[in-house]
Amino acid sequence: METLSENRSFGGVQGVYKHASTATGTDMTFAVFLPAEAADGPVPVLWFLSGLTCTHENAMTKGGAQAWAAEQGIALVFPDTSPRGDGVPNDDAYDLGQGAGFYIDATQEPWSEHFKMWTYVAEELPALIGENFAIDMDRQSITGHSMGGHGALTMAMALKGRFRSVSAFSPICNPTQSDWGRKQFAAYWGDETNWGPHDATLLMQGGGFDGPMLIDTGTDDQFWDLLGTETFAAAMTASRQEGDFRLQKGYDHSYFFISTFMEDHVNFHAEALWK
Repeated sequence: METLSENRSFGGVQGVYKHASTATGTDMTFAVFLPAEAADGPVPVLWFLSGLTCTHENAMTKGGAQAWAAEQGIALVFPDTSPRGDGVPNDDAYDLGQGAGFYIDATQEPWSEHFKMWTYVAEELPALIGENFAIDMDRQSITGHSMGGHGALTMAMALKGRFRSVSAFSPICNPTQSDWGRKQFAAYWGDETNWGPHDATLLMQGGGFDGPMLIDTGTDDQFWDLLGTETFAAAMTASRQEGDFRLQKGYDHSYFFISTFMEDHVNFHAEALWK
């Protein structure tokens, strides 16, 4: 693991690191914020999964999470959204290929060699984090935005017992019924029978999440028709899922929206992580 940068931030340290990933077969970059308390021993961690076109850097620099994480004494992890590099396949569209890994493991060529983002985020990166940082891997929560909200919800529901809480900002909730999902799943997987385990609405209908959930979506989100918000809200209600689904009047899909409600989300997770 190579340290690319470390900066003092809100009494803690915001670092950016690179390592050779066996899951993707590429170098992968990720960011970790450690609060001051990490100098005295392991602290809980909140994962932030980013959306389409993003890298580790977007949420790290624009989300405003460090101030609230420092106040609560919890770490933050910001993974990249896909493998990258000259030998990694790509597409001219912004929503396929590099920057659009969708937190799944591709099985179809040309994507299958490198696009193993489920294995990377769910298995390889947590092992690396646990070995190299003062983080208590028994106290994890997860959040994300848009495509990353899809990843956060599906991982929380599929990886039973790992996360104490889950939240999302304008998540893609029903990708099997959306162009933000069907296009990518068809390219990465082909056979539609593989798609269900990575659809948050279907996972909610199949049992949901054993813990608190918080969803925020703006009423002026320019991608509303692609998110499946109403379908997921109905599934939460039918499953009697513990949580809050909030529609924020006048907000869109941007980081201005995310940073506005980041304090709520960090505090929500801190309550679960410090129990």
